[in-house]
Amino acid sequence: MKTPGQNSIYKIICLISLGAALLLNISARAQIATVHVDVTPEHVVNAIDPDKATGAWMDVLSRRQVDNLSKSNVIQGIKNLGWGSITMRNNSELRLAAWHWNENGSWSDAANQCGYFTGSAEPGEPIHYGYSYSLPHRDFMTSGDDPLVAGTQSYWKSNPYLTGHFTGESDALHPQWIVVDMGEFRQVDAIHLQWVNPYAVTYAVQYWIGDDNALDWDMGPNGVWKNFPAGVITNGVGGDVHLKLSDEPVKARFVRVLMTQSSNTPDTHGAQDIRNCVGYALQTMSVGVMDTNGAYSIVYPANGVEPGPGKAERDTGGALPGSAEDTSGSFCASSIDPWHEANNLITGGEEEYNGMDNFFTSGLTMGHPALVPVTVIYGTPEDAANEVAYIYKRGYPVVGIEMGEECDGKHTMPEDYAALYCQWADAIHKLVPRAKLGGPVFEGVDKDITLWADDAGRTSWMSRFVDYLKSHGHLQDLAFMSFEHYPFLINGASPPCEWDTLYLEPGIMKHVLKMWRDDGVPANVPLIISESGITAGSGKKGYMGVTGSAIWECDAFGTFFASGGTAFYRPAINNGANGRRNTNAVPGGGTFGTPQYTPFTSAHIINFEWLQHDAGMNQIFPASADLVDAAARAVITAYAVHRPDGNWSLMLINHDLNAAHQIHLDLSDANQTPHPFAGPIALVQYCNNHDENKNTTISPAADGNYNLPAGSITVIRGKLN
Repeated sequence: MKTPGQNSIYKIICLISLGAALLLNISARAQIATVHVDVTPEHVVNAIDPDKATGAWMDVLSRRQVDNLSKSNVIQGIKNLGWGSITMRNNSELRLAAWHWNENGSWSDAANQCGYFTGSAEPGEPIHYGYSYSLPHRDFMTSGDDPLVAGTQSYWKSNPYLTGHFTGESDALHPQWIVVDMGEFRQVDAIHLQWVNPYAVTYAVQYWIGDDNALDWDMGPNGVWKNFPAGVITNGVGGDVHLKLSDEPVKARFVRVLMTQSSNTPDTHGAQDIRNCVGYALQTMSVGVMDTNGAYSIVYPANGVEPGPGKAERDTGGALPGSAEDTSGSFCASSIDPWHEANNLITGGEEEYNGMDNFFTSGLTMGHPALVPVTVIYGTPEDAANEVAYIYKRGYPVVGIEMGEECDGKHTMPEDYAALYCQWADAIHKLVPRAKLGGPVFEGVDKDITLWADDAGRTSWMSRFVDYLKSHGHLQDLAFMSFEHYPFLINGASPPCEWDTLYLEPGIMKHVLKMWRDDGVPANVPLIISESGITAGSGKKGYMGVTGSAIWECDAFGTFFASGGTAFYRPAINNGANGRRNTNAVPGGGTFGTPQYTPFTSAHIINFEWLQHDAGMNQIFPASADLVDAAARAVITAYAVHRPDGNWSLMLINHDLNAAHQIHLDLSDANQTPHPFAGPIALVQYCNNHDENKNTTISPAADGNYNLPAGSITVIRGKLN
């Protein structure tokens, strides 16, 4: 997973001087905050079943970890945390690899054990493990993530399912491209393209005019692609091509080859399968300069060696992605052919998966419906359809089927992902008409994903995706919209002003949910956060104080549900398997499936004190607090739920790390009639100072006033008059 940049937010935070920070809470501490809860029955803003609405996620594992996750003590540890459902992540697709959810299946080229693999839909021996396979036709492309590599990397080839044979549309409507990021601005006027079959008959070589974020769809590129003066080719014949692109060198960082018409000639695997004959393929490429005598010199890759793992394997010094020779830039492709072979199996590491049957029968799902992925970007519709059919034949309960993994991180165009989505939906629904499908499984974002403008000037990825589904009669196949949530990071770096960033979460969450609706996601399509965390990757710095991550987590859940969200999968349970890197490992959050248990964790607060599991629908009501500091930040946030047991449960967060605050609870209806707590109430407080932690029963305060310790989460729960 990756998290997007949020530079504009953090620049504001870091401009606050130390002196100003000392003044932030002076005015706030002098007053009693009012927390208002609207208890009018008709004013419920959301209704959730926590067994389906709160959950954990499970990522790639080793075989040993798969076995450990099936042990009773680990399952009990997960149960101790109280999460309801679970979602399986697809790290294979994240790492530019194919996923074999079922090794019992067939290759399109059975004799040679290669081609396009389709897992069997027929239940047989229970599936205990799943596997990743690298893609030989990825070759020197990275597409934004660290690829898995095993076996021979042969050449780059685009995804055949994005050609007219499968989309039913002109190839020009799904142009395929390669972008060369040279790492810095360089003077270039020529390009070397070593085409293999199928090659581009019509293509254009372009350079980027604008900022240096052409491939950063998280922050949003600002610029345009411009054809080199001699960069438009309409009668390409393939082969080894050196093109003089301009009379004078052009200063550029990004160069793009945009392909719109294919030769449709078979690749090295033969003409018996149409997928071998469509799309585009390159053996290698470089960008350079050409002198008046036609002599070509490489400018990028910077060491003068053209990319290609094939060359490296022949000991001629090829520049492998991520190697020292290639760190000054990268090659990124619009798509990759999912063709692979048996010897591309990834072994010996943490690249296995919990097998489909083991996942559903080991106890990990807690008996609740799970969210399960299928591969889309590097898969086939037949394999995805068989996976869904297998799940339904086994009778395993599922919330829905997530289509692909982090398409924005793969730089997949919205129209391309939508075209695949339509094909996959048709194939799946042919076998399982009632299957609920959703996506696009975005990376953790806090702003709209924007990319290069289309012919109509539209840059919003989600808007263009929704429009494609709508225009092709497939909007009804978007049964839910899912995305990941990883706030607070600047391109994976540790955040500044750490505790202060916790004030931002409610605003970020509200903005994100509104953003998807503004992009055109219909109001009746549920919004699901299928993976989340406060940091991404190992070794990243956490939040100061015991309760930092817990405050973030409680704010995230509270705001998400109060803003109409449907399901939120927060913690990774991988750590309970032992040996997995400590992704999101921040003390105090209570986020991992370990046997240890304490009532003072965010997991306990959310699942046992605030919400009520195993009882049906919990109703979310409007709640607000009026205390702000000198920086206009909400010092206190409030979240109210009416539980099936008749209790009203209020989750109150004091973000002020330096001072306690007194609040007055105003529980009233639309007629301003007060409805105070009646009889004993539960009071649970998880505080930055452990000595202030409380888990007790008290009588309601006669004046309605309660104290919130510094840096704390409080739940007050009871019945109302």
